Parts: sequence; C-alpha cells; structure tokens
Amino acid sequence: MSTSPNYTHSIEEWMHFFITLVDGTRLAARAWLPTNATDQPVPAILEYIPYRKRDGTAIRDEQMHPYWAAFGYACVRVDIRGCGESDGLMLDEYLQQELDDAVEIIAWLASQDWCTGKVGMMGKSWGGFNALQVAAMAPPELKAIITVCSTDDRYADDIHYRGGALLTENFSWASTMACTMAKAPDPLLLPDTWRERWLERLQNMPFLARNWLEHSYKDAYWKHGSINENYSAIKAAVYCIGGWGDAYSVAIPRMMQGLPGPKKALIGPWAHKYPNFASPKPEIDFLAEAKRWWDYWLKDINNGVMDEPIIAAYIQDGVPPQAAYEQRPGLWVEGDQWPLQDQKMDFNLSTDGRLTDTQTTGEASVQSPLTTGAASGEYCVMWCGPDFPTDQRQDDANSLCFDSEPLTTPLSLLGAGELRVKVTSDKNCGQMIIRLCDVAPNGSSKRISYGVLNLAMREGFDNPQDVVAGEAIPLCIKLDDTGYQIPAGHRLRLAVSSAYFPLLWPAAQETKLILDLDSACLRISLHDRSETISRDLGQGYVCPINETKKIKPEKHSRIIQTNAANGRVTTLIDDDFGEFTFLAHNLTVSQSCTEKHTILPHDPHSASSECRWHSRQSRPGWDIDVYTYLEVTCDGDYFYLDSGLEALENGVQIHHQQWQEKVPRGFA
Repeated sequence: MSTSPNYTHSIEEWMHFFITLVDGTRLAARAWLPTNATDQPVPAILEYIPYRKRDGTAIRDEQMHPYWAAFGYACVRVDIRGCGESDGLMLDEYLQQELDDAVEIIAWLASQDWCTGKVGMMGKSWGGFNALQVAAMAPPELKAIITVCSTDDRYADDIHYRGGALLTENFSWASTMACTMAKAPDPLLLPDTWRERWLERLQNMPFLARNWLEHSYKDAYWKHGSINENYSAIKAAVYCIGGWGDAYSVAIPRMMQGLPGPKKALIGPWAHKYPNFASPKPEIDFLAEAKRWWDYWLKDINNGVMDEPIIAAYIQDGVPPQAAYEQRPGLWVEGDQWPLQDQKMDFNLSTDGRLTDTQTTGEASVQSPLTTGAASGEYCVMWCGPDFPTDQRQDDANSLCFDSEPLTTPLSLLGAGELRVKVTSDKNCGQMIIRLCDVAPNGSSKRISYGVLNLAMREGFDNPQDVVAGEAIPLCIKLDDTGYQIPAGHRLRLAVSSAYFPLLWPAAQETKLILDLDSACLRISLHDRSETISRDLGQGYVCPINETKKIKPEKHSRIIQTNAANGRVTTLIDDDFGEFTFLAHNLTVSQSCTEKHTILPHDPHSASSECRWHSRQSRPGWDIDVYTYLEVTCDGDYFYLDSGLEALENGVQIHHQQWQEKVPRGFA
C-alpha cells in the first residue's frame, strides 16, 4: 500500500456544529466530508468519545479523519454528552444513555442529504468499547465497525480488575477521568453558556473510584456493556485491531472465537495506540487498511478484503528486557482461526524447579513479599514512557520459578498458555500470579506473558466463592495471548507469585500458597513461522495537522525506590504532557500527572496509592486550572478513599469538593 495517498475528493471541514437529540440535548461535533457530498452522498464514519474534540484529541482527529473524507466519506467526531462543548452530564462509563445517544446519532447521520444511509463506527479504547456496545444494539444503519484497543468484557480485563483482582489503575484512571471531565468548554464556541455549563458539571461530578470499587465481581453493573454476554447481538461486521504491548490484546482472540458474523483481526507489537503512529514500531498504514474495510462494507466495493485470512498476528523476536522500545523486530503470520495453528507443548513442574516432560510428584510453596511486582511496568502502556516490564530477576527471586533446559532451537509462541494446578492457601483469601519469561544466558529475564487469578473467582468472575484456608482448589489460570520467539540457548521460565504490586492491589492478608505438583501442567501454544502474511501492510501515514506552537516538551519518568530501613518499595510516576498552543484559535493547553504507589514487604494494609492531575486551558485574559487527587489506603475490611477536585478561573477558586469515604472490600 502507498503512504502517498492519491485522494479522489476535495474536502471541507466543519470545525464545530451541534447534533440535536430528541430530548433537546445538543452534542458537539466536528466533521470532514467531500465538498460535493450533498450532490453525491457518501457513507458516514462516526467516532464518539469523551476526550474533547476542541483540544483533547484535536491533533489525532486531524491526522486521521481527513484521509477517509478525501476518499469519499463523511467523517464525524462527536463528544459524548457532558464532555467538551456537548450539553448534559456524564456520570459514568458506557451508561445506557451514552449508547442510546449513539444510536440516535447514527440514525441522524444516515438521514442527512449528504449521506448514503450507510454508517460505520470506529474508535480506540473508549471509542472501541462503545463501538462494540452500540453494534450490540444493532442499529440498522450501522453496517461495520473498527474497534482498536478495546475489550468485550468490562470486568475481566478493563482498567478496573484483572483476573478478579483489583488493579491500582482503577484509582489512577478515576483521577484521570475526574480531571478530564472537569475541564471547561471553550468560550469561543459557547460564548453565552460556557461558564454555566462548566459549573453544572463541576457541581455534579461523580465519584467514579467509589462506583467502580463497589462492584468487586462481575455483577449486572459490569455485564452491561460486556458484549461477550451475547456475541450474537452484533450484526455489523467487526474489525478488531490491537497490540501485544496493550492491556486489551487478550480480548481479540476471544472475539474471533465468539463473534458469529463477519469479522477480521490484526494484532501487532504495539502499545495502546493507533497502529499508524504506534509504539513500538513497525507501524502499518492503518488509514489505508481501514479504507479497504470501509470500501467493502459501506460502498460495496469487492476489493478482496474478506477473501484474505481472517487474522493477522505479529510474532515478536526475543529482545532484552527494557522499559521502552523504539522497535520490535518480528514476523507477520496469518490464518483463519485462533490460535492460528493447533500446536501445543506441555510441561510438568518439578520440585527442583524444572519444567520437564516427565511426570512429577510433590509440593512446592510460595509466599512472595508484597513488593513483588516492582518490575511489572504499567498495566496499560498508553503514554509510551518507560512503562513496559523491566528485567524480572528481582521479581523472579521473590517467586517460585520453574525453568526449562536451554533451548536447542528457537521456540515461537503464538496464542495463550495456561497452568492447571491444585493450590492451597493458608488464609481465607489469596491471589496467584503466573509469568512466562524468556531467560537469557546472562541471567536477564524478560516477561513474555502473565496471568492473574483472585482465588475467590475460581468458579467464574460472576460467581465468587469464599476461599477456605487449607482447602485444595483446582485452578486453571490463563496466560495472556502473545506472539514471541524465544531464541536458541535461552530458557523458558514459569514464575509463580502470591503478590504483584503495584499492578495489583494486595489481598486482604499475606498468604502462602502450596502447589500440588502432581496435578500441575503448563501448556503453551506454538507456531512454526509458516503461513507468513501475503500482503503489504504499508508504512505508517498521518495527515498534516493545523499548526501548533510547542511551549514545553512532553516527558515521562518512572522511578522505583527501596527504603533500606524497612524494605518499603515506592513506585513514582511522573507524566508531563507538555504545553502547546493551537494557533488557529489561540488556545494553550497543558496537563501533568504524578502517581505514588507504595507498600511494605509483609503488611498488605500498608499499601497506598496516590494520583494527582493538573490541567490548564488559557487564552489572554482567560485561565482555567483544574486539580484532582485521589489517595487510597486499606485495612482488612475496607478501602479508604480521600479525593478532591479544585477548579480555578483566572487564579480564583470557583469550585472545591472533597470526598472521604470507606468502601467494603467485598471480594477484592
């Protein structure tokens, strides 16, 4: 595919307009479409997210939507109710109101004289989530979607819980969203009402951290919007795209196995980014790939996109562990099922720490220091700072490890692994974390994949069961799907731990796990590196953007400290997103975030998490500052939440709110 587009249409941009819903709510929108669309109608493509079209995603929107518009599509970017310049309030993620509004927007788009009546929907993360959820409502005008870095299960592996265990990211994300939701509308777009609307939002700000914490298992709250509850509800064609470096890649294999209708998937090495400007490289020409999809489903152009193998996946070459990667060399392969090949390898676990093909007996135990997990990296690598897992040697030292013999030939993994074993906890709770690592001859250990289980969720995330101390529990823990080649001479390692902080909040008590090795079996999925991809995925391309002026560069840091006196480990994260001005309307924006996660080695109630955000919007004579913070501590029965929001206009505080609440731990 060419990265120098030969556009077929001249386009125009509608910088700001409103779509009025039947209840009178006006949703703010931005659009790009062919100049002759009224005379020659075109299909519409909707992106529908809360991240503020005026400033939050303005640059990214300009890098993508004009491309498809110049090939004959009306691309419409809409802010969700209560966000940006849209009317109303947003009180939580993926509420039915959000989805109903989207269905109404789709019908509105289809009815316009510049639209053929066919609509597609696309988005990454939140926009990928609600594209799936709206597709499950089956609006007749919606013919196809592209969902990037999303999930079909809001509980199993979103930003809140993983394997039934509580993610500290649950709290970081709550503070992030509070800051985003508290930003002011732009007075240039709403000269008469911006302040009234802003104050209304501030005064009705939801306490999201509490909302999410109150639902510690997959109840009706999380089942709403989880399309894996009923895959057959989706009638539109679905293209799932993601990367092994992203927290949501595990959902793509599930959807490829579960969705009964037309579907396609592509999984690269990327973090939480669109793959045309992704990290790590190689990028692909995502805009052209999406165009092929839209041409087939929205314009009835038989371009062969559905004649190709359904799934394309990237097998990453083995590389040394490091916190960030510019590039991940590897190989693209493809096939029509997941896993692409039915090749498995089984290992038994021996008492002397080996992965072996001979039957073993005996027991092994692990009681990891609660500081285990310091090398875990970020749960969802989205800012692309130093956030990938680092050398696992220290975490391995705090874990129960089983190693293979050095490999005589390279071993290519593609798909999910799983560990089946009977486990006994010495307390009425517990977590079990398993990691698959590539151990080099020099001893460095790179995390390939991992899996998590809150022992209370062993019968299913919607069927929590109390853990009984001393009772053997048969478990099957799934490792994340991945594509990775372990080099010859390296060892495969399975590391088992009972803690993984700061990625996971610790269990209510420090636990010792006993593994029955008679019952233990590690199974991994392999690929022989045949069936390589037969088409060119192209090079990354983005459209030119409107001019901006950079005032301060973006920078990110992650520092792990150990207190020599008491062993307390603290992870300090500093994300500064820089400062710049949109020259077209002279709006200057900046935002920054700091996080602090800390724990003692043997006291689960010493865990604490703190996240602070600051955002600023300004023009000469108009300055808006928003500050949010959330601090979380716990004991054996409750979480304690201390949170605050402060908003200033021209240096004067106009809103201040605090929340101080305790929430029962439930099954967390």
